[in-house]
Amino acid sequence: MKLFADLHIHSCLSPCGAEDMTPNNIVNMAALAGHNVIAIADHNSTRNCAAAMAAGKNTGILVVPAMELTTAEEVHTLVYLPDIDAADRLTEIVYDALPKRKNKPAIFGSQLVLDENDELIEEDEHLLSAAANIGIYKISAIAAELGGIAVPAHIDRASFSLLANLGFLDPAMGFKTFEVTGSCDLDALKQKRNLNGYGFITGSDAHDLFAIPDAEFTLEVETVSAKGVIEALKKMK
Repeated sequence: MKLFADLHIHSCLSPCGAEDMTPNNIVNMAALAGHNVIAIADHNSTRNCAAAMAAGKNTGILVVPAMELTTAEEVHTLVYLPDIDAADRLTEIVYDALPKRKNKPAIFGSQLVLDENDELIEEDEHLLSAAANIGIYKISAIAAELGGIAVPAHIDRASFSLLANLGFLDPAMGFKTFEVTGSCDLDALKQKRNLNGYGFITGSDAHDLFAIPDAEFTLEVETVSAKGVIEALKKMK
């Protein structure tokens, strides 16, 4: 089954996300844009995933729990999880690996945790804008143990990407699929970086509602579920 997907959207939990990026606003905007499946992938946390998943059920949108983890090398890596229990466990792992400093909303931005009705539960005090003490060679294994998959984010960008920060891809990192931006010349990137044989997805990396694009990227899945999406990402070439 072919689904229109945007697998990289930030909520108001991300310090750089707009405060109106609430679970219900996101899923409703995604529905208007024609998406069938989205992933909420906040920086270093999954705490708004449960609310977005509940909102998605009411809107007819599949919401995959996810995270945009900042590795120790400051490489942004998307991690897609099969269920909220796995998402909660990843958040515990990452919170333990973050610097023991509190967020400063006036400097870095607010980090709002909401319920399925978009009501404020609390402001997360962890420094989600920081890098976690988790190396790039470990994240694929962590994701696999949780039943998920790790996908380096926007690898064609000049900052916070695998190729920009490290300059190379080592197969020992365990990555099989990568995200690129919508403006990427994928054929040229594949040739320049010798990336033939890997899978690629395109996500919006939306931080505000109007950055959620009209549906274009499609994903072929066997089952319409988070596990189905993860399996599809594993099989991409």
